[in-house]
Amino acid sequence: MAYKIKIEPEAHEDIQQGIDWYNEKQLGLGRKFHKEVKDSINRLKENPFFQVRYKNVHCLPLKNYPYMLHFTINKKDKIVVVRAVFNTSRNPDIWKKR
Repeated sequence: MAYKIKIEPEAHEDIQQGIDWYNEKQLGLGRKFHKEVKDSINRLKENPFFQVRYKNVHCLPLKNYPYMLHFTINKKDKIVVVRAVFNTSRNPDIWKKR
């Protein structure tokens, strides 16, 4: 049985900021970034057990962009909660404050 995905509002903001930034660099690049984020999130439905980075927070790096999905897993209810889509060049202390 596949896991359900819940995306926190802050993670939605992270995604939109990434889309906007990449579109400023090159028209259409934001769309490609968004597709890769969606594809990565969809991967979590079948296999959410990636590296644990912060206590119970798992991380999945994007393949072609310097971002990582930060998420938690509720095994009992089979829900993955995406907490952030974080640029890896940012200060990790920002993530820890969420």
